[in-house]
Amino acid sequence: MLTLGIETSCDETSVAVIDDKFQIRSNVIISQIDIHQAFGGVVPEIAARNHIENILPVLDEALKKANLTLSQIDQVAATTQPGLPGAVMVGRVFGRSLANALDVPFVAINHLHGHMSSLRLSNPDLQPPMLCLLVSGGHTILYRVNENWETQMLCTTADDAVGEAFDKVARVLGLAYPGGPKISEHADMNLSFKPILNQFPKNTFSYSGLKTAVLNYINREKQKGNPIKLPEICANFQYCAVLQLLIRTREYLQNTGIKTLGICGGVSANRYLREQFQKLCDELGVKLYLPKPELCGDNAAMIASAAVLGIK
Repeated sequence: MLTLGIETSCDETSVAVIDDKFQIRSNVIISQIDIHQAFGGVVPEIAARNHIENILPVLDEALKKANLTLSQIDQVAATTQPGLPGAVMVGRVFGRSLANALDVPFVAINHLHGHMSSLRLSNPDLQPPMLCLLVSGGHTILYRVNENWETQMLCTTADDAVGEAFDKVARVLGLAYPGGPKISEHADMNLSFKPILNQFPKNTFSYSGLKTAVLNYINREKQKGNPIKLPEICANFQYCAVLQLLIRTREYLQNTGIKTLGICGGVSANRYLREQFQKLCDELGVKLYLPKPELCGDNAAMIASAAVLGIK
């Protein structure tokens, strides 16, 4: 069975085809990063307009790479929530219309379940039950996932998502959008940093205070006439941002006794996060699963995979 997936929830237009063995036949992505960099973030109306322009060419390219025709597609899946309303609507309407035209089932997919399904695409041996930490620009959520891929939210952020904090702190520091990778690059220049931002809360998922602390620190240093040490600030911010995730995840792993942890979403591509969670899992005797780097961000293969899994 061949599933065609469509993803348009934010600023990537993506179409993919996978089979029922979770083999990716094609996964075409057109990013709008270059367009939105001038605005320092995604402009919803511009994103939706570009999805409309891109969706047909991306579909054609995905079918061409998979060496398939539309008549061979058995079902169509598309992100229907959450996301930028106008952007989501493009993929949802296009996907439903395509399914109707082909007379095949249409599967509505929650974007967050798509990220979770990227773990299965990357790891054929993955079998729940597990805890799943979803870390992205819009969400920071820890799930419990049972054997049937049914999900239970255990905790989420009280305010901002971790990926959003990375982008906003990067903007304060004058780094280009998207800011997460830029902060990581600068943090790697100062791996032996001194803890200058240790007043951050570390016992919950909460990133609003973290952003404010960075801004206050920068302002204090400027008032003192001190140079702004970009690698030091980035390293401290990244340390505190990941530490929150580590502490809370450790608590739930120990309390539940679950020995499998998956981490997904755009921030799961962060090298420091991957290293620290591998250390945690080694310490606790937990098996860690991560998506392949190319499947961490938004893509249609994960949406098609969620349809095949029937994730709830």
